Amino acid sequence: MNKITQLFNIKYPIIQGGMIWNSGYKLASAVSNAGGLGLIGAGSMYPEVLREHIQKCKKATNKPFGVNIPMLYPNIEEIMNIVVEEGVKIVFTSAGNPKTWTSFLKENGITVVHVVSSSVFALKAQDAGVDAVVAEGFEAGGHNGREETTTLTLIPMVKEKIQIPLIAAGGIATGRGMLAAMILGADGVQVGSRFAASVESSSHNNFKETIVNTKEGGTQLTLKELAPVRLVKNKFYQDVQELYQKCPSKEELVQLLGRARAKKGMFEGDLEEGELEIGQVAGLIHEILPVDQIVQQMIAEFEVASKEKTTFEF
Repeated sequence: MNKITQLFNIKYPIIQGGMIWNSGYKLASAVSNAGGLGLIGAGSMYPEVLREHIQKCKKATNKPFGVNIPMLYPNIEEIMNIVVEEGVKIVFTSAGNPKTWTSFLKENGITVVHVVSSSVFALKAQDAGVDAVVAEGFEAGGHNGREETTTLTLIPMVKEKIQIPLIAAGGIATGRGMLAAMILGADGVQVGSRFAASVESSSHNNFKETIVNTKEGGTQLTLKELAPVRLVKNKFYQDVQELYQKCPSKEELVQLLGRARAKKGMFEGDLEEGELEIGQVAGLIHEILPVDQIVQQMIAEFEVASKEKTTFEF
């Protein structure tokens, strides 16, 4: 049996990214009902909003689901207590030291997965006692590792170092991409942009259409002085680049970014002034689809590609 399907008690080793402003209970429950693992993205939710989404998710699916928690969250203690109180069984942590919360979560019977961008951090997560790691490559949308290591090289390097199950993320939106990641050593995949462009995603339809319309080369990693983030090249991105021409201080970058820039773009649909976090794989996403169809297409393509790979001749 596959290590990831076994760990989470799911049908397919497909995990939905816990993306801010996209990953409400509707998306998480739809992915879980389709046979994957849905994640509620706590990063864009006040504590009581998260509680409400967890409660609604429990009503919308009888399958396993989890919560993604960036540990830079200001109300982190309250968030962790809500997760325990509501009986959440799976937590994905990111943006912080896995040692901080892993033992607390494990003591409360929760399966813990940590998101990393290098084999060094993967080893630290394993030492902290997590049950699995997500190794996310440079191709991914949103906040990204400073190392800029691509998924193609990151997955085998992490696989070489750790013993716990490995989930690949960054640049995966198709069954062929899923197969490639698993041939490289991953036990499962985490998918972001493809699920952001789904009917059930909580983001604004303008943002979903932008994912579909973004072509190869349409995104770039920027704002590395604050926290590296991959953005679509819209007006806000161009404003950032213009500011860079003046050799800005960190404070000037913070001032330009302002508050709620990601909410403005992804949730409210402001395509000019908003922060639009989309992965490089958007060039392979051509339509907004229901989650169930996305999962079934990935699995069908994965199975066809699995059979094809045995016919290579040299």
